[in-house]
Amino acid sequence: MTKEQKFSDALAVQVERRIFLIRGQKVMLDADLAELYRVPTKSLNLAVKRNADRFPEDFTFQLTGDEAAGLRFHFETSKRARGGRRYLPYAFTEQGVAMLSSVLRSPRAVQVNIAIMRTFVRLREMLLSNAELARKLAALENKYDAQFKVVFDAIRELMLPPAPPKRQIGFHVREGATRGYRVRRRQ
Repeated sequence: MTKEQKFSDALAVQVERRIFLIRGQKVMLDADLAELYRVPTKSLNLAVKRNADRFPEDFTFQLTGDEAAGLRFHFETSKRARGGRRYLPYAFTEQGVAMLSSVLRSPRAVQVNIAIMRTFVRLREMLLSNAELARKLAALENKYDAQFKVVFDAIRELMLPPAPPKRQIGFHVREGATRGYRVRRRQ
């Protein structure tokens, strides 16, 4: 594996962690993009504003206060009174990220854009393959009779993401526990 491929793979992993689903679209936030491009967030947003005609609303949009508050659980943010962000973040769709390559022209920006585009393509392929698998499963289910219903139900259940474990509320006693009483042994 070449040095360039290793760099690209490492960058792809960083990119995947920074893609969020907002308003039904896969997007990346301005601060994350600025970090990947190694430019200040302010400079990235300024370059976008200078070229506003290249960034329509389906390429980039500013988050609402509720959307930004919802994302605070994904990453750390500081309070506004302590020097944190003064403006709501901007989100860039796949097309917006591609358009950034025409605005930011450093060698690093080119490499980052290539990695981002490959990551978006890989995510799209994963979604399509999962949808195709579901379609094939439905066709097989229609073709065969009820004796295979249990098998098809089990496969469908495996395709679902695992449910997070529910936290039990109340007082629970472990098996074999003495309920807080100390047992004395006779000698």
